[in-house]
Amino acid sequence: MAQNPVQSEALAALRVQIDAIDQQLLSLLNQRARVAEQVGEIKRAEGSPFFRPDRVAQVIEKIQAANTGPLLNQHVAAIWREIMSACLALETPQRVAVLGPEGTFTEQAAIEYFGSAANLIYCSSFDEVFHATAAGTAQFGVVGVENSTEGVVARSLDLFLRSPVHVVGEVSLLVRHNLLRQVNSLDGIEVVMAHPQALAQCQNWLGQHLPHAERRAVASNAEGARLAAQNPAYAALASERAAAQFGLHIVAHAIQDEAYNRTRFAIICLPQTMAMPPASGRDCTSLVVSVPNRPGAVHDLLVPLKKNGVSMTRFESRPAKSGQWEYYFYIDLAGHPSQPHVAAALEELKGLCAFYKVLGAYPVGE
Repeated sequence: MAQNPVQSEALAALRVQIDAIDQQLLSLLNQRARVAEQVGEIKRAEGSPFFRPDRVAQVIEKIQAANTGPLLNQHVAAIWREIMSACLALETPQRVAVLGPEGTFTEQAAIEYFGSAANLIYCSSFDEVFHATAAGTAQFGVVGVENSTEGVVARSLDLFLRSPVHVVGEVSLLVRHNLLRQVNSLDGIEVVMAHPQALAQCQNWLGQHLPHAERRAVASNAEGARLAAQNPAYAALASERAAAQFGLHIVAHAIQDEAYNRTRFAIICLPQTMAMPPASGRDCTSLVVSVPNRPGAVHDLLVPLKKNGVSMTRFESRPAKSGQWEYYFYIDLAGHPSQPHVAAALEELKGLCAFYKVLGAYPVGE
């Protein structure tokens, strides 16, 4: 098809403009990076924390407020998060422990929070993520804590109980599970592998389309994809990112049973790495408690919350494994301990508990 010479000339002129703007952008980005390096030197001399998510949020909010389009605010936020991540890497790269191998949703949550310039440390389990973060191998860790379809990630809750880390942030990620395989066909699939949560989130689809295939739990969805790349009889439930990583076909897209399937990921670190973030106006306070095994004890936990006007957004129980039918209760509250009504409720609640631990207070994920 012959090109219109007038349109071709106009297109060429616009491309020249874009090339010139790109050069200006590059110059300004490097100018910003040089200032960031100076900031890093001052922080290093003062012993100040390098990564401050509250500062990242402030910068992005200010930029979004000044945005006149046509770029959408969500795209502006993604661009600026990457810019700040790249500049922070010049000050000091953030070491972040995630569930591996490459291609997990935990990795995706980490990149969404820290940017792609973070130095990711891939772990074989959430146990290892907690250990790496507590030991200082990683400055931060990212762990799944709750899914909108299947509820809490029980292992993460159990690990919080004894770990010295606390929660400083969260990411809420829309999770779409895809069926991945060496060949682009449902025929001959003998085993479907994924993290137990993913298998549960896709059980209806699997029961309808692959009723005779074994469902095999593995440490992560990306690990399932890695194994599926080695055996044509295997399939995996994983992300598009994992499909690209391991060279697999996406045989079926978005097969999770619930279309709006989200997972909450907690950002964890030692208190000496980062203290509790200041109140943002939209915060969550997470804690774990136990009460004496007596009638009405659980009801009594709710009284200080109602009395002080504090909303409870989550209440989960986990067995204490003492053999005495005792339980730990994991509670999320709306608000921040620096707010007087939240502080009063927590103080009263603490007096009722046999065990009491604040897991963290942090801005609510988007």
